[in-house]
Amino acid sequence: MLNIMEVHETNKMIEQEKLDVRTITMGISLLDCAADSVDETCDNIYRKITTYAKDLVSTGKAIERDYGIPIVNKRITVTPISLVGASSCKSSEDFVKIAHALDRAAKEVGVDLIGGYSALVSKAMTPAEELLIKSLPQALSETDIVCSSVNVGSTKTGIDMNAVELLGHIIKAIAERTADNDSYGCVKFVAFCNVPDDNPFMAGGFHGVTEGDAVINVGVSGPGVVSRALDEAKGKDFEFLCETIKRTAFKITRVGQLVAQEASRRLGIPFGIIDLSLAPTPAVGDSVGEVLEKIGLEQVGAPGTTAALAMLNDQVKKGGIMASSYVGGLSGAFIPVSEDKNMIDAASSGCLTLEKLEAMTCVCSVGLDMIAIPGDTTAATISGLIADEAAIGMVNQKTTAVRVIPVAGKGVGEMANFGGLMGYAPIMPVNRASCEAFVTRGGRIPAPIHSFKN
Repeated sequence: MLNIMEVHETNKMIEQEKLDVRTITMGISLLDCAADSVDETCDNIYRKITTYAKDLVSTGKAIERDYGIPIVNKRITVTPISLVGASSCKSSEDFVKIAHALDRAAKEVGVDLIGGYSALVSKAMTPAEELLIKSLPQALSETDIVCSSVNVGSTKTGIDMNAVELLGHIIKAIAERTADNDSYGCVKFVAFCNVPDDNPFMAGGFHGVTEGDAVINVGVSGPGVVSRALDEAKGKDFEFLCETIKRTAFKITRVGQLVAQEASRRLGIPFGIIDLSLAPTPAVGDSVGEVLEKIGLEQVGAPGTTAALAMLNDQVKKGGIMASSYVGGLSGAFIPVSEDKNMIDAASSGCLTLEKLEAMTCVCSVGLDMIAIPGDTTAATISGLIADEAAIGMVNQKTTAVRVIPVAGKGVGEMANFGGLMGYAPIMPVNRASCEAFVTRGGRIPAPIHSFKN
């Protein structure tokens, strides 16, 4: 059980070290909302979300007041909409109607984001899933807080290269339709391999089909807390360094556990998981990049960066797992360029390149995240980036993802500004050699030999 002494222990971390609970996320199953007509499906979706989540925001604010713990976002995830709309949606425009229903419902209950406008196509696309994917440019440009993801591969099934090739064109189209806002629509979309179905973080969050009717998931953060703790480890050996990170991750996760249990009790909805990811913000002192530099790097991207990140990720997970019986989601260290001050600086100076980021994704929580690239980057190149990350995830049995923003009208060295937690980012150069003949072959890359473990 958690007690008030643990809350008092976190006061310093909250007040001085930027500790926060990044999100309380309510997952809601919409499987029972499917109907014969798209209008009826939309009505059912709106009714269920506004019923289940009506007290989510007020409950989050009450917990903030009672315990003094900042809760940055309140969010909702729903069942992948390609499944919910499969029987009623006969066109991409029909799926867009559901996107608008999600947007209206989320705004009605006052949450910051809603995720689950998603499709799971790791082996092949159904007609409904293809329609949803093709609807993304319109859906993400016409809604404000709807987030989307597509899972294109898994260790068990391989990689659906037809979906990968299509997504390159879709991301370009999203960028063009939101060109007046630095192609912000792409911020709300991520392509996954081995996606978890209990992820409270956006844009990849959705309510998995293995979940119950509703669940409360909590995502904690705290790179600033880890960074401050590492001041004590300066000049010490790796054993001391690892123990410091592990103990700090334990304390951060306990805060998330307290919030999750309270939210579950007050809302009368079962507690699902704690995602103990170190999720940075653009604020000074709230940076995973700063943690890596305190470990001993002159700047993120220097030789040793991948090793330092691997160690950090592992110790965060080891500390967090001791603090909660239900750890899930992504869990570990995020490396989103635009949301991390030190990562932004390293990318701007040229020390951190796209190729180094790809190497780092082998050992971090997610993948190529929140990276701004030139607006004239080809669809095939974007598909190639997705394929590379999916391959890393597939072979290494881990989650990987790609959230890149080809900023329309901007080139290398210019800056894109996404605002708020999404931050800002320099446009990073991309290898110009063509991979079009590779990504347009069609079909599926088979699962690796070590996937056969039945």
